[in-house]
Amino acid sequence: MRIRKLAVAIGVAALAAGGLTLPLAGTASAASTLKDDYNGDGYRDLAIGTPKANSVTITYGSASGAGPARSVTVTQESAGVPGVTEPEDEFGENVSSGDVNHDGYADLIIGAPGEQVADWASGAVTVMWGGSGGLTHGAQVYHAPTADDERFGEGTVFVDLDGDDWAQLSVVSAKKWWWYGDGTPATAYAPEVEFVPDDVTLEGQTAAQFHGVGVGETYTYVLYGKHADGSPYTGWVNGGAGDIGYYSGQIDGNYTGSTTEAAATGDVNCDGYPDLVTGQADENSIWVFWGGSTIFGDEMEGMDKVTQDSGDVPGATETEDRFGASVAVGDLDNDGCDDVAVGAPGETVDGIKGTGSVVVLKGRTGSLTTGRAYHQATTGVPGTAETGDAFGSSLRFKDINGGGRAELAIGASGEDIGTKADAGAVTVLRGSSPYLTTTSATSFNGADFGLPSAGIRFGTTLR
Repeated sequence: MRIRKLAVAIGVAALAAGGLTLPLAGTASAASTLKDDYNGDGYRDLAIGTPKANSVTITYGSASGAGPARSVTVTQESAGVPGVTEPEDEFGENVSSGDVNHDGYADLIIGAPGEQVADWASGAVTVMWGGSGGLTHGAQVYHAPTADDERFGEGTVFVDLDGDDWAQLSVVSAKKWWWYGDGTPATAYAPEVEFVPDDVTLEGQTAAQFHGVGVGETYTYVLYGKHADGSPYTGWVNGGAGDIGYYSGQIDGNYTGSTTEAAATGDVNCDGYPDLVTGQADENSIWVFWGGSTIFGDEMEGMDKVTQDSGDVPGATETEDRFGASVAVGDLDNDGCDDVAVGAPGETVDGIKGTGSVVVLKGRTGSLTTGRAYHQATTGVPGTAETGDAFGSSLRFKDINGGGRAELAIGASGEDIGTKADAGAVTVLRGSSPYLTTTSATSFNGADFGLPSAGIRFGTTLR
């Protein structure tokens, strides 16, 4: 791979606190190949980020699903985790996963863009090593590669950038996109061709193999945020064996579905190619960009806009709905087509303002199809619809119980728990056919995991 090493100075702290020993690559016997199975038991695990409490809670998957019974909450005060918790850290602002040290176990990747580093740029990314027994094997911290950076750790992705079958870590800060080479610790690189406009502030990223055979097995990264005037920015950059940043572009403009806060990927139209779904809450819409046989482009193989006024989509567009504030993609009924969940945390339900709602749209050959709405006034959904609950503020599809159908985890960041305002809660609905079922639905909040409650907005991030 031809690489120009533009930025190789990285702030990396690797430590074995509390008597923990950091594993070396290849030393563990893997029990699972799942990207988010931190304890190697063959079940996917659900990560819940609560940056206002500077914490990430892991509910380990099992045949009975997710819940407090098998869980761990980590902070910068946890044994083996570098750093010290400070109010502004935003530890858990974003969460991703992958086998960073190549030992056969998934590792937990946590962004803390508010972390303050003396005489250096702000922000940090902590990688907690998975292994037998879970996240008890130490951690490593990456700081911004250059001192002029800010809010390093706004978004993280761990996929194969250069097509060598080894995934790499990539990180966005407020203004830059970085990627890391193989190995632990790894070297940081900037793109050879800068593609993020100077006036853009980045909020996150996602990645997928949107293109077909013949253009390589590398991923395309989609970055999102906003311009200085507040308008949304969505940019893309293709991975490859060199010249990173040369093949890049923008999905911008009122008609193209640019987003400042929500993006997800999956094969929604069942053609074998991942598609990109973006949420535009300010316009109460989502856009679906169809992946295809050609390399990723500004308009891909076509695109569709969906609102609550489209076809059989439940509800009606209202200014305060914020339809598209969150999106998730996954196969809820194991029919081979990914489905789309869209959060509308400002939705009014039965006259109750801001209680929130989630619309699930069925994927099928050709396009999205009919939908169904879920909220806390839906029979079987735990809780009660109350003003300001913001049900649907975060979403994640994931097969937690190993049944072959993806459950949907739903955050309600404004949920009050007793007298604790905005404590937040997470509800998990099980996959079924043709839609999610509310049978055996579960719900939990920060108090179930020993976290302080009021104002922490438990479930801000779901992974």
